[in-house]
Amino acid sequence: MVVNSSKGLKKVIVVGTGPTGLVLSLLLAKHGIQVECLDKNIELDDQPRATHYGPPANRVLAKVGLLDRIREYGIEVGGARWRKPDGTVLAKILNSNLGDNPDRISCLPLNKLCRLALDDLEKESLATIRWNHEVVEIRHDEDQAKLIVSTPDGAKEMTADYVVGCDGANSVIRKQLFGPDFPGYTWDLTIIATNVYYDFESCGWSDSNFVIHPENYFMAAHIQKDGLWRVSYGEVPGLTLEEYKKRQPAKYEAILPGNPKPGQYKITSFSPYKVHQRLAQKMRVGRFLLAGDSAHLCNPFGGMGLTGGLVDVGDLFDCLKGIHDGRATADILDKYDHYRREKYRQFINPVSESNLKRMRLNADEAEANDPGLKMMREADKSLESSKTFQLGVLGLAHDMTQYYNDNRQVV
Repeated sequence: MVVNSSKGLKKVIVVGTGPTGLVLSLLLAKHGIQVECLDKNIELDDQPRATHYGPPANRVLAKVGLLDRIREYGIEVGGARWRKPDGTVLAKILNSNLGDNPDRISCLPLNKLCRLALDDLEKESLATIRWNHEVVEIRHDEDQAKLIVSTPDGAKEMTADYVVGCDGANSVIRKQLFGPDFPGYTWDLTIIATNVYYDFESCGWSDSNFVIHPENYFMAAHIQKDGLWRVSYGEVPGLTLEEYKKRQPAKYEAILPGNPKPGQYKITSFSPYKVHQRLAQKMRVGRFLLAGDSAHLCNPFGGMGLTGGLVDVGDLFDCLKGIHDGRATADILDKYDHYRREKYRQFINPVSESNLKRMRLNADEAEANDPGLKMMREADKSLESSKTFQLGVLGLAHDMTQYYNDNRQVV
């Protein structure tokens, strides 16, 4: 598709080459909107990160042409189980109950998704990826957004109709807009994310598993066809990387099924990190917009962060598309700001917060009293109730096309 220079947006700048930045850039370019994607790094981030994409994220990934390949290269997710430390199943969600529903959860490590998106973006004539370009300052203008960018050739001014910050938790765009304040809190714990080859199947485990314990809580999920698993467990805060690494063998032996010794598994990555629940003051200020982790953070248990970020850019694309096509005014971006922040407050934050709180309970008390486990057990009683429960997360998206001037839904 070629750009129509007689109307619409001349250019959008997207800052960040994570999943939100790449997917948004690809959506824009495919619709005939010129896009420049900037990143301060010299290549894609290949660190181990999220892996699972919920139903509303899959709709965005399908729209951009990535979902079929995610399913081809990734694994089919059968379900998730909440367990006691001895492995007893307290509740389960069977994704297999959705059959071949295109919205069902998909799974592919994020670095592989980003590689697919980047490969597609590089084929788009209206897209330019600029590595080693770091935003150092933003400037507000009524007619255009301006950036001062540090490049290999020195500082440059770049302009666009809109700039979208998809530059993660430490977003320069957000900090330029609001300073260091990022409302919310940091959990008083550390999560250790490991990728590991271990024979969980011989212990009767498959798919995704959440183990409940006040100290030895963890998540174990099958993430690749070659047998790689992600194990993320809780640790005390404040230790050094080396101290966490020294504690890992004893931790694995204590928490994993089969109580394995170091020779029985192979760890391929080890990453301690802090977790947060935070929401930016606004997701639109003039011609500057935020999406994904630059706008909001949540803990990783339940996959709400990645799914929420992709839904952000799906909704934002519909807004920018409407403006470009002359079917919406710039005011639609205020609705993007309102509804995406509302979805965080009403859905992403409470659901992700309750997931981590549940994992840190006494398992017997959780079995008896936790409302989330009760809901899962109730939903599991019939095929239809299971489907309804799992697809309820589709409400995380908001139909922005209803605010088009002609009020006609589009695909």
